[in-house]
Amino acid sequence: MNTHPIIIPAIAGDGSLYPVEKLKAHVDGLFHLAISIFVFDGEHLLIQKRASSKYHCGGLWANTCCSHPYWDEPIDRCARRRLREELGFNVPLSRRRVVEYSADVGNGLHEHEKVTMYIGSADRTSVELLPDPLEVEETRWISKDELHAEIARQPENFTPWFRIYAERYPDLVF
Repeated sequence: MNTHPIIIPAIAGDGSLYPVEKLKAHVDGLFHLAISIFVFDGEHLLIQKRASSKYHCGGLWANTCCSHPYWDEPIDRCARRRLREELGFNVPLSRRRVVEYSADVGNGLHEHEKVTMYIGSADRTSVELLPDPLEVEETRWISKDELHAEIARQPENFTPWFRIYAERYPDLVF
């Protein structure tokens, strides 16, 4: 287990990047880079329940994969790396859009992210998911209609960013 702090790119007021410890970015609500991945099999999206031990939003459902690039790591490389690390598989990913959001994620932490969103495709009958139990508690494939109905019924079961994506960017991935 890595005991060194994770350093990620934060965004200064002039748009330049500077290194910051990931936890500090969330404690101080600093604007920083992130990635979000959405892997589909036709109309079904692969979602994950974050491990309960995560430092924020543990036990909540989120999109396929989301994370932060390391300082000086190319964003596309981060997306491929994190999909493999969290869920144990790779698929070709294409960039869709860059969005910004800000949300309270509990435990005194705040996300303020510039997120590059990626889309991928997989055949759920043949892709082998190997979730890292330190990252992912559960996975499932869900249709657009089922997802929207669940978020409407029990929004507290979903991460703040996933609810924001579903509301603000339905044309993007839902």
